[in-house]
Amino acid sequence: MCLEELRALLARHVRPDWTTAIDGVLISKVDRPDPPTPSTSGTILAVIAQGAKRLALGDRIYEYGPGQYLVASVDLPVTGHFTRADPERPALGFGLVLEPAAVAELLLQAGPGDVPRAGEGVPSGIAVSDASPALLDAVVRLLRLLDEPRDRAVLAPMVKREVLWRVITGEQGATVRQLGLADSGLSHVSRAVRWIREHYAQPFRVEDVARMSGMSVSAFHRNFQAVTAMSPIQFQKQIRLQEARLLLATHPGDVTGVGRRVGYDNPSQFSREYRRRFGAPPSRDAARLRDAGRATAGALG
Repeated sequence: MCLEELRALLARHVRPDWTTAIDGVLISKVDRPDPPTPSTSGTILAVIAQGAKRLALGDRIYEYGPGQYLVASVDLPVTGHFTRADPERPALGFGLVLEPAAVAELLLQAGPGDVPRAGEGVPSGIAVSDASPALLDAVVRLLRLLDEPRDRAVLAPMVKREVLWRVITGEQGATVRQLGLADSGLSHVSRAVRWIREHYAQPFRVEDVARMSGMSVSAFHRNFQAVTAMSPIQFQKQIRLQEARLLLATHPGDVTGVGRRVGYDNPSQFSREYRRRFGAPPSRDAARLRDAGRATAGALG
């Protein structure tokens, strides 16, 4: 019954931009399978009510469908798409942005023994599980508040905390709990991820980023690979190519300049790696992006 009501609530309250009247709560609706698209994961809990989605992180593949959820505790470069969706039965999903401060607050308030013990090593930055009945029930009650504006301001923060608590104490809780721990292995990797994102066009020495993150080089390599499914250099390459694609959408005639702006001094290397990532050389992909943008604008007009 929870899934049926969840589908109805999501279908009723979805907006074109996927936002809702509750801060940090998102609703997605897709009515046809889409091609794999590079993006970033954000830090989020995502529950599928209808349809199915596939997400690739490095060489790891995550698939989840009705009654399952995905958690991402680090903002990572991913490639994803809905694999089951059509106009009669569109894919419907619930999202809750995960805030480190909210996770930390719950962990501080938890009593001894209330939170499962952490396992060995650093968990992956992304994980998938079946949603428990208690988690689905909390999500449904949170979405019901979209129909109750008088109660929303008071009750929504409390129910959001309950949703988060169900995830923290659930099967993939270790992935989310580290988001709120200032000295966790995941927090150290997150620091490195942020630095690489902010300085993606610059060359760097892994030793320097490891030191900045507060880890030895060997621990940094091990933990970074565990969280992101790629090496720091591979991660930087993914960010560079995604940024290049965004720039080419607005500067399609300046392939060499775009490559240089994102850190490629060698145009042939840029073209080769871009084609490997997106399936077409930069100039052809830029034209495809421009044509798609015109088609979208024409449809909206």
